[in-house]
Amino acid sequence: MGNIHNENFLSAPGTRGGQDGGGQAALPAALGFIDSLIAELDTALEIGDPNPHLNMVAALIKAHLNGKVITATMLISASGVPYATARRKLQQLLDCGLIEQRARTRSGRSFSLHPTERLMTNWRQLADRILRLCAETTGTATATAREYYFGASYVPASQSIAPPQVLPEPLPLGGGLRILVHGDPTFMVMENLKRQFEQIIGTSISQRAFSIDRLRTEALRNAERRVSKYDIIAVDLPWIGEFAEKNVLSPLSDCLDIDRLDPPDFHTAGWMAAHWGGRPYGVPSQTTPELLFYRKDMFAAAGLEPPHTTDAVITAARHFHAPQHGRYGIAWNAARGTALGHQFLMTCADFGQPIINLDPIAGGFAADTAKRTDIVPTIDTPLALDACEYLLQLLDLSPPDILSMSWYERIRPYAAGKIAMAYGYTLLAPYFERDPSSPANGNTGYLPHAAGPQGQPVAPVGGYVLGIPANIAPERRAAAAEALVAFTSPEAQKLYVLNGSRTAPRYSVGADPEVRRISPIFEAVDAMSLRDELQYWPRPPIPQIADIIEICGQELHDMLRGILTPRDALRRAQSRAEDALK
Repeated sequence: MGNIHNENFLSAPGTRGGQDGGGQAALPAALGFIDSLIAELDTALEIGDPNPHLNMVAALIKAHLNGKVITATMLISASGVPYATARRKLQQLLDCGLIEQRARTRSGRSFSLHPTERLMTNWRQLADRILRLCAETTGTATATAREYYFGASYVPASQSIAPPQVLPEPLPLGGGLRILVHGDPTFMVMENLKRQFEQIIGTSISQRAFSIDRLRTEALRNAERRVSKYDIIAVDLPWIGEFAEKNVLSPLSDCLDIDRLDPPDFHTAGWMAAHWGGRPYGVPSQTTPELLFYRKDMFAAAGLEPPHTTDAVITAARHFHAPQHGRYGIAWNAARGTALGHQFLMTCADFGQPIINLDPIAGGFAADTAKRTDIVPTIDTPLALDACEYLLQLLDLSPPDILSMSWYERIRPYAAGKIAMAYGYTLLAPYFERDPSSPANGNTGYLPHAAGPQGQPVAPVGGYVLGIPANIAPERRAAAAEALVAFTSPEAQKLYVLNGSRTAPRYSVGADPEVRRISPIFEAVDAMSLRDELQYWPRPPIPQIADIIEICGQELHDMLRGILTPRDALRRAQSRAEDALK
């Protein structure tokens, strides 16, 4: 991914507590309703006994959702009944498997209490029923609510993912868990949820976030240390080959049982992109394809169809481009270096041109066989020249500062309504999806990259995997693996979405009914995956890919500035890339 500004996108206007509107707030909303209802009933009846089971369970779930540790003493205090009665009622909850204990100290004399998966499932279903019943009673039920009958839903229950559960025992990591990540919105969501995940894994979490180039530099520097400073590191997908060859990452099979990750649940392209030489080196934390965002309302008003070809993109951009009115056709990554390099590789893919000599297969090219000795650059080609001509056409239909626009800068004017289309990763969609004041809010369509004459629609997969450093202290490896499983589980990834992320690496998360209600982006990405449009071959994870991306980003920037002709830029990039591969 890119050098994204670490701005607090969770505080977009109209958001509340970092959460989107919709079904994901059902459980805390229902808990609040139950508290208020009990208080009103107690006032109205004036007599009656407290319900200790209900009071303790409500207090426990509130603490769990807020990432707070709760003990038996706290629950007894919340029960509303005398101590002896409360102890007995609490034991009943433990005996029937609704509450579990976790040792807080090595002596095992002190415990924290946590809801079991069974309890959370029961209460999530109760919350859905309460809110639906309230909506039906007040006459505000939506069509979705009316397609529901008591005790069941037409949406399979297996698609609804429960909140994360605490690990049975705290992870034995002296000094806490240390993570190195990229400073993008999804990882910032993880930082905001740190307290909750500290409760889940039973130890403190320290997270360092860097821009994309600094992240790679720090990960490589860390690999040179005798012992890693980090237990888990985030890795951009194109770096997998380099980090595997340079012994930056441990193969996952050396750290854990791969079947525990449920590999078939990951988007195929995202999971395969985490491999090098047939072995996985990381677990997808973000699978965020770069898409073409377009303003559905503007296209409808102009009578234009969504653009599925590069010619259609140019036609639409030309129609909407009105600099005299402060409106522009399209935005994309044109900043010198890494940003433009990524954009060029993806644009070449739109025209059917891989950046190295990959073998063609159904749906694209075989990036999983890139660990070969005969790899050569394929930059100076007729199809790459077509890609250059396309970028030059876009240049004339872009904002005046396009040559300094990168990952975030291209989305900001789109969210402000100044641009009709923008190439952007799904993880950046919150900048307008969570801002009710944005003209793009609710008016954005999501498409794969438009295809050139000899290409086909492709959604180049981006994002990060989480991996374990090869030089991690041996005594920390097992605990780091447990944390890795917890952070990439369906339950954790759904929680990221509920708190603002727009990446869902797993099919199960994208199919979750609460997730689907948050944004149309998840259904769109799942559909692209099923059509085999999610592909990672546009940025093949060979060890030299970072150098090639930088080279292309430099030479193509000189082309966009008019210093080089397209043919000269491609010729220079080809020569430099050949040297890099030697």
